[in-house]
Order: sequence, then structure tokens, then C-alpha cells
Amino acid sequence: MAMVMEGATFAAAVATKFPSFRIIRTRPTSSSASSRTFRSFSASASTLKEGDPLAPLSVSLGHHTRPDFPILHQEVNGSKLVYLDNAATSQKPIAVMKALQTYYEAYNSNVHRGIHSLSARATDEYELARKKIASFINASDSSEIVFTRNATEAINLVAYSWGLQNLKQEDEILLTVAEHHSSIVPWQLVAQKTGAVLKFVSLNQDEVPDINMLKEMLSTKTKLVVVHHVSNVLASVLPVEDIVRWAHDVGAKVLVDACQSVPHMVVDVQNLNADFLVASSHKMCGPTGIGFLYGKSHLLSSMPPFLGGGEMISDVFLDHSTYAEPPSRFEAGTPAIGEAIGLGAAIDYLTGIGMQKIHDYEVELAEYLYESLRSVPNVRIYGPVPTKNAPRAALCSFNVENIHPTDIATFLDQQHGVAIRSGHHCAQPLHRYLGINASARVSLYFYNTKEDVDSFIQALSDTVNFFNSFK
Repeated sequence: MAMVMEGATFAAAVATKFPSFRIIRTRPTSSSASSRTFRSFSASASTLKEGDPLAPLSVSLGHHTRPDFPILHQEVNGSKLVYLDNAATSQKPIAVMKALQTYYEAYNSNVHRGIHSLSARATDEYELARKKIASFINASDSSEIVFTRNATEAINLVAYSWGLQNLKQEDEILLTVAEHHSSIVPWQLVAQKTGAVLKFVSLNQDEVPDINMLKEMLSTKTKLVVVHHVSNVLASVLPVEDIVRWAHDVGAKVLVDACQSVPHMVVDVQNLNADFLVASSHKMCGPTGIGFLYGKSHLLSSMPPFLGGGEMISDVFLDHSTYAEPPSRFEAGTPAIGEAIGLGAAIDYLTGIGMQKIHDYEVELAEYLYESLRSVPNVRIYGPVPTKNAPRAALCSFNVENIHPTDIATFLDQQHGVAIRSGHHCAQPLHRYLGINASARVSLYFYNTKEDVDSFIQALSDTVNFFNSFK
């Protein structure tokens, strides 16, 4: 597909509007309002009964939850904000911001080190967050959860601590061409150090990683399989349980990038039986700066430290040190305490809604988005066509013929207040495979609505008409 309209074209065609912001509706600031959970909705959505002449025919999950996200209720560049960049980061509910505020106002202290009351409370809340994560993904024990800065660090932890110890010359690491850079680059570095070889599974005719090809490429040389659960570009969902079973049959371990699945569906690590799984807080209504690694207990216990320093030791002598048991072994230094507590609050919030309810709603939104986007002339959507048995995730990466995706994203933002993503989405190999340099991406979360999709489609149509007017 030709991409002839570069960013400079748009700049020359329309005067640049610098971003401006105006809050158009905020939540009450009383303590009762700020501590609301999912079950306390705004009067406009939750107090109207079916049959009430003022009530909508049905109130969606998006309408119910939007009041909990203050950032959504503002104008950007003179238009109501429509936030559709959730695959990059999600917005945060009041409950999460309140948890962070309470930590810093009421019991800010270091963890695991002090015996005073503030430290004890901070430690309890920090470790409670770990237990919440374990329960959320059904880990067998909270010791299988390691806090990291993000999912990228979690993958690097496995690469350097497990990979360098277990991979050797000619061992094979199997990935797909649709992986995020964070799942590729660490293993390239490990391969350079160990002599291991990276093998890549390509896409099938449906633009989904070819699972049959993956199965055929597995052999006794395969020591690790690295796969995403949900693609951040293609919106496809891989059968991780099958992949894990096939990999284990040849003695290989499996690392799952679950950044796009844990926030959107029920993820059960014991059912998946993956050896390692990573996810990131900021994509699941939690703070930035923290993520986690799930690892099977026996594997974590066999792995050496990733970083050295305080907290990860048992005893330190002048000539050697002994190390703590996992997860402390992998959490050197003062951790992101407030962020961990905030992540715990996010999990409470998501659990209060129900992950199956979130998933079911997003499947409906995803189909509506896909069908709506297909109606726009000259649009090319990447990834599979949704079916009843194989729905897409609630995102679409796309291009419009002869219009650069960055021009589209810029015009949507500056002229319509619609926030989407443009670029390679940290998946350059996949974009090269598809024969493109970049794409636009719209991605939804449970607080989005069909009205958001309608606003996006209307704005996109206006954008396409604007650029086509120069032909």
C-alpha cells in the first residue's frame, strides 16, 4: 500500500493547533465519592431503571464505568476527548489514585526493613498487592510473583537469569514475527552471548501467527518458546495452552507476553501451564513504573539473581554473598512501593467488575469497531476477520490508502480530540512482514462505548475527506 502523504504534507496543508485542555465534567471530591468502587455509578447511568422514559434502552459497561475515570471528562483541542489508545496505556480509576494518595499521605515508608508502624503497614500493603496479583492470575503461591519495573524488565530478568544459565550453542529459541520488541531484543542479546539461534514463525493467510508452522518447527533443539497471548497489532489471540503442551512435549520452556490479555480477559496461569508470564500494571488501570513476572517456583528457585544490592541477599561477607529466596532474590533495592499498592487497587477494581464481564463486553465492542471501520472506503485492517469462535481483541491496526498514519492520528487529535496511536507499535519486524512502515491503531477498553467508536469513525471519515480533497 502506498504511503505518499508524509507528516510534512499535513503540516503544510493545515495550520497546526497546539493542544489545549478543558475539564468539562469532574467527579465530586467528597470522601464518599473518591472511594467509590465499580458498584457506585453516576446518577446518569445507574439510577435510571429500564422503562423510565429518560433511561437508555440499555446501559453498557462503558457507560457504567466512565464516571470512575476523571481524565475522560475533558475537552482536547476544543472537542470532547475520545481516548482510544488503550493498548499503549490505560486510564486510571479514582480508586487507584486514592490508593496512591493514601500511601504517600498516611504510611509512606520503606518495606521489609523497619519495625515501626509505618514500615509495617507499608510492608503489609506491598505484600498484599503481590497476593492480589497471584490470586488474579491464579498462581499457586504469591512467591511466584516478582515485581519488576515493567513487562520489559520482567522479560529481561528471564533472559539474563534463566537464559544465560540454560542456553548454549545451537539451542533454539522459537518466536513469532508478531512479537513486541521487548520479546525479541533481549533474546537477540542472549543469543549473541550464548550462540543460541532465534527461529521465527510467520503468519498464515489469515494474518495470524501460523500455529501449524510453530508446531512443526518445535524439536529437541528448542529450549524456549516466546509468544504473545494477544497481538498488540493484529488483535489475534493465540492458543497458549496448546502451544505450551507442544513445547513441553519436546522439553522446551514457554514465556508468555500477556500484556494485552491480562487486562482484558480471565488469565489462569495454572491452566495455561506456562513456565513464565509477564504483564504490566499501566495497561490494566494501574500506575506506570511497575509490572510483574510470574514464574514457576522450581524455576525461580534455580535462577541466580538478576541485580545485586539490598533486599535480595541473605548474608553479605567481604568475599561472597548468599541470596534470598524468590521473589526477594529478584527485587534488589527499594521497590516501587506506592506503584505496587496502586496495582493492587487496580486489581480490586477490575475484580469488582469481573474479568469475564469485561471480556464479554469487549468482544462486542471489538466486533462493532471492526465492522464500523470496514465501512470507511480504502481502509486496510490488519489481522484476522472476527468469527464467533475466534473473536478479535478490541483493537484495529489499519492504514488508509495514500494517507500516512501519522497524518491521520495528528488530524484526529487536533481537529476532533480523538486519541489513537500511529507508528510501528514496537513491532517493526511485523510491519516489515506486512510490507508497511507504519500503521494507525485504535484500541478500546471496558470504559469505552459504541458512541466512542461512532465518534472515531465520523472523525476518520472527515480526516479521509480532508486529505482526499488535495488530490
